Amino acid sequence: MRRIRISGDPALEPLPASAYDEIVGQRAALDISAGGLITTESTTDAPMPPEGQSIVGISLTPAQVPALPMHGGDKVRIIVTPAANGDAPTGAPQFTAAEVVDTAIDETTSNTVVNVLVPYADASVLAARAATGNVALILDSGAQ
Repeated sequence: MRRIRISGDPALEPLPASAYDEIVGQRAALDISAGGLITTESTTDAPMPPEGQSIVGISLTPAQVPALPMHGGDKVRIIVTPAANGDAPTGAPQFTAAEVVDTAIDETTSNTVVNVLVPYADASVLAARAATGNVALILDSGAQ
């Protein structure tokens, strides 16, 4: 975080530099771009995950995830794929609908780790599927 001086504009309500110690360590309520202004709406005290929801982390190779950046709030489906020597599915494969919380690159494996928000009842099944490595992620339109 960097402190800067900006010209006053009644449409802007950025936090003053004196709020620095109060803001550091709080959870962002929205994506904040580098160089973006921080306002009172930039952070939240709401619990994460929300009640009735769980976050599942899925480690995906480049072949299992789209080569597009994903952002918090993106809608995805995690598809069950056949084992390495398995037959291709004859019907529509099973999937879990989810929402991206965030992503990171595992520097050891170069895999993309996608943290997804799912209903509590779906979390254990998704975690078990992801642990096998036999999953792929589909990025869906936000208009779905």
